[in-house]
This record gives sequence, structure tokens and C-alpha cells, in this order.
Amino acid sequence: MIYKVLYQEDPLEIPVREHTKSMYVRANSIREVREIVKPKNINIEFIQLVEDNHLDFEKENPAFKVENDES
Repeated sequence: MIYKVLYQEDPLEIPVREHTKSMYVRANSIREVREIVKPKNINIEFIQLVEDNHLDFEKENPAFKVENDES
């Protein structure tokens, strides 16, 4: 499954929409996503499962890249 993680780069930063970044992570659960991104030391705002049409839409973005994808 692919999850979209919305985050701030500075773990102490108060979430501001204009500074929010996103990454995509392949994992089996939200808990696993948190473990995968923990070493990045970021402030996670939200983790969302993306699938079906939503995933197809996200893949249209040229910057779409799954962080821990082995393929």
C-alpha cells in the first residue's frame, strides 16, 4: 500500500500550509510508515492511504516518487 505523508521539515515547526511538504511511502500500515520515516526527524502532520483513482491522480505528478520503493 502507498501512503502519502504530509510533513514539515523542521520537527519543531508549527504546521503552516505554505511550508508543508509531502512524500509517498510503501508500507503495510500507518504504524509502519511512522517507523520508516522516523530517522528523517520530521514533523508529521498527516498520513493518508492513497489507492485506486487517488493513487492514479498522484502518479500524474512528475515529482511522484515512493521513498522506499525497491523497484
